Amino acid sequence: MRDSKPQRRSDCPISFSLDLLGDSWSLLIIRDILFAGKRTFGEFLASDEGIARNILTNRLSRLEAMGLITKNPHPTDKRKDLYALTEAGLDLLPVLWELSAWGAKYEPETAETFAALADIPMDKDSLIQLIRKTVQSGGSVFAGPGSVVEQLEQR
Repeated sequence: MRDSKPQRRSDCPISFSLDLLGDSWSLLIIRDILFAGKRTFGEFLASDEGIARNILTNRLSRLEAMGLITKNPHPTDKRKDLYALTEAGLDLLPVLWELSAWGAKYEPETAETFAALADIPMDKDSLIQLIRKTVQSGGSVFAGPGSVVEQLEQR
């Protein structure tokens, strides 16, 4: 993590994590990279939750400053940047997995998306490793060629 950490209110690791990620948008941006393969400002802006441009700009800058994402020029479109998760960002995958499981359990209308992965006959740790490897190579869970879902369907 870089030196842009917020002032700690205590020595509690949960408090520290919430200071970094406790806003309404940061984990959703990380979710979009992991699960939907989103990589550009425009793709994040088009997410169902409807984030405002100024908020998105702020959160992307904060996530980059915190060392959770990187920003690099798009190779073919100089007007765009591509965002990717760092190792620290990828380390949030189990957290998002458990948040998904919790949300699906307590709000069944949200369970459909998570069910596609929860029913896979693979232990959770192996599945998380597959997701991590896929995202590290530029893929995602649900979207694009080589997605985790596509890989699992081919087994």
